[in-house]
Amino acid sequence: MPVTLDDLRRFAIGRSLSAPTTLARAIEKMAFVQADPIRSPARAQDLMLRHRVKNYCAGDLERRYESLGVAEDVFVNYGYVTSSLQRLMHPRPAAHGNRVAKHVQSLLDFLRERGPTHPREVNSHFLHGRTTNYFGGSSNATTQLLQTMHCQGLLRVARRENGIRVYAVQEHDPEPRDKTERQERIDKLADAAVNIYAPMPAASLSFLLRRLRYAAPQWRAEVGSAVQRAKQRLSHTRVDGVDWYWPADEKAPRRRTPSDEVRLLAPFDPVVWDRPRFEMFWGWRYRFEAYTPAPKRIRGYYSLPMLWRDRVIGWANLSMKSGNLEAGFGYVESAPRDAVFKRELAVELDRVRAFLGAGSGTP
Repeated sequence: MPVTLDDLRRFAIGRSLSAPTTLARAIEKMAFVQADPIRSPARAQDLMLRHRVKNYCAGDLERRYESLGVAEDVFVNYGYVTSSLQRLMHPRPAAHGNRVAKHVQSLLDFLRERGPTHPREVNSHFLHGRTTNYFGGSSNATTQLLQTMHCQGLLRVARRENGIRVYAVQEHDPEPRDKTERQERIDKLADAAVNIYAPMPAASLSFLLRRLRYAAPQWRAEVGSAVQRAKQRLSHTRVDGVDWYWPADEKAPRRRTPSDEVRLLAPFDPVVWDRPRFEMFWGWRYRFEAYTPAPKRIRGYYSLPMLWRDRVIGWANLSMKSGNLEAGFGYVESAPRDAVFKRELAVELDRVRAFLGAGSGTP
């Protein structure tokens, strides 16, 4: 039977929101979890992992970070990557002159001797002064240099202390000089990205893979050709005049019966990340409004798309007050009157409370 948009929508949900597993296995399967510092009511990485990890609690990723073999790094966005994925992206080129290079070498020597070190200790040792940061304010020059060295792959985030990155030196294999080996690396990066967000329409696939210029800026000029290789390599079908792509080793979307579940998804969850696909699947436009001036917000500061069966029918705004979870809801049309929906929404809110360690106050 021909593949329909309904099949693709259920395929996207089913392959991303499969049965919950351990944290280590979930991260290995995803390879990348996008991060965001806003906590409303929890950070995006935690909101995503709670659907994919059994008994996950907010902050588990940061608490177990050192034992998981993951790293904070830039992939198609900033987040947590597996060590195998990180190795494909490095080494990245240096972006500083000879004067700064002397400071870089001094920092590397200091950190090699000290091991994982808090920026405060580095600052007190070097006192490089202050400089203007990317946001127009003033920040300590040493801290900014540490951040730059982290982006280049010279440093890794060993752990966090009260949210502050603790850095250590990171070594990488030399950059591959052979063109074939470089292409193989880029193609593996492309496959990793597709695995997270598939199935994707052609335009979204191109947009996603061009973001690999952040993962591997040293190969920026070769990213464009990776898009064409991916289209030849991946499985695909054409639905309503649009070409769709997903991993080559996965079968074509099949008829699926959606489960009776309500899920409140993070704004960056793989199911909703691709905004054009979101609109194609569910017929309305979702916007992340945390950085939109309050008077112009339509759905709220940090609205969470509400998935009911295989439809995103609205959104929720969650907050913690006096240790209890409070929730407000909005709907594209109207709230379902189905008793099953009401029951499953209550179950989802209970899951959120357990995830947050919150009280059981009435939302």
